[in-house]
Amino acid sequence: MPSMAITGAQRLNRVFQIDIETCEKCQGPVRIVACVEDPAMIRQILEYVRKREAIDSQAQLPPERAPPQLCLFKET
Repeated sequence: MPSMAITGAQRLNRVFQIDIETCEKCQGPVRIVACVEDPAMIRQILEYVRKREAIDSQAQLPPERAPPQLCLFKET
């Protein structure tokens, strides 16, 4: 009986329920274009992503406001 090898993407889906072959937004197919294995390059990419997330999260914060004035809501 021949053994059936599974791809890395199939293994990720089976073990971690991570589907890297389907776009989360449009449910369309995703094409893998690179596999980065160099630790220095991975660190560089992750640092870029962290900085980008910090900038994006600051841009999405609503404007600050004063705390509610609870005395306005008390029944007299």
